[in-house]
Amino acid sequence: MDFDLQWLLLGLPLTFAIGWAASRLDVRQWKREQKESPKAYYKGLNLLLNEQHDKAIDAFIEAVQHDPDTSDLHFALGNLFRRRGEYERAVRVHEHLLNRADLPASERDRAQHALAQDFMKAGLLDRAEAAYLALDGTAFDTEARLALLTLHERSREWRAAAAVASKLEQRGTGSFASRIAHYWCEIALEADAQAQTADADAALQRAREAAPQAARPLVLAGQRALRSGDHVQVLAVWGELMVTHPVMFNLVARDYARSALATGQGPAALQRLLALYARAPAMDLLDALALLDPLPEAQRERLLAQLREHPTLSAAQALLGQQGDVPFTATETKALRDAVGRAAQPLQRYRCAACGFEAKLHFWHCPGCQAWDSYPARRVEEL
Repeated sequence: MDFDLQWLLLGLPLTFAIGWAASRLDVRQWKREQKESPKAYYKGLNLLLNEQHDKAIDAFIEAVQHDPDTSDLHFALGNLFRRRGEYERAVRVHEHLLNRADLPASERDRAQHALAQDFMKAGLLDRAEAAYLALDGTAFDTEARLALLTLHERSREWRAAAAVASKLEQRGTGSFASRIAHYWCEIALEADAQAQTADADAALQRAREAAPQAARPLVLAGQRALRSGDHVQVLAVWGELMVTHPVMFNLVARDYARSALATGQGPAALQRLLALYARAPAMDLLDALALLDPLPEAQRERLLAQLREHPTLSAAQALLGQQGDVPFTATETKALRDAVGRAAQPLQRYRCAACGFEAKLHFWHCPGCQAWDSYPARRVEEL
């Protein structure tokens, strides 16, 4: 028994010494890892600032390996992957964060928002929608709803977009009346395309209620009346447009003149258009005036006045196209008209005020930057 006790007394100090040495090694290793982790992080940050994204990614991966529990490093790495277009790797990083049981609620919401952005950038709209909906009631609620609004617009889900915009407006995010009116106008167009007249009428009424001062519902209402041959209604609706949105009236001026002629109200319409032209001259109005007052002398006088005030190629082309005594032969006149016409074509376009996208047709919703009401109702040469 004395022998066993002696060995025990000798073993206790030895065991303590071994444990103490091991703990010192663990502490040193831990300290070394802690030093290496921020170094790798700052190295990645420096590379990122110098636009060396590939090397920055490698540095952040190294930092994550040294400190796998730090969520900020994961977010930095995931965002870098998204910016580089490596959406699958970004999704894996953010899904890894979401699967961590120890992640705080705020960080979990942040990871959910980052994952939704990954899906959105990757074009996975269904998964992006589900990810954004999961953020309802979180700190990212408003951002998620704004993203959902963009998503619904891209997928042309106009009713869903109108619902989201209404909720954003109710929560004080801002006024979405004009956009909601556009959504209902799009719904009306789709209903008309499917010969669902009653649904189109209801949608157009919703558009007027959403934004009583908006121009597009009036334009669409007049176009629908024109297609049905109700010229009286055309004059009534577009007469209101002429008063409330005189510049937007340029889009329908010619059709307005044709409806006026069809109802025998040409002289009255001529006086209204002359008054409007005196306030806001435009080539579209001159074309409408030419329908109501086709006398060559009157047209020539108006075109000359337009050229003096606004020397555009379109006005020059119109003047050269007038019949009468001109110091050119027929061949020369045709060649000059064609040349001026070709030169004027690039200028006879509408340009988005937000992104500069140009098109022959006027768009309410820019196909380039997705902005609403960004197209002036004047062509490029008149701006």
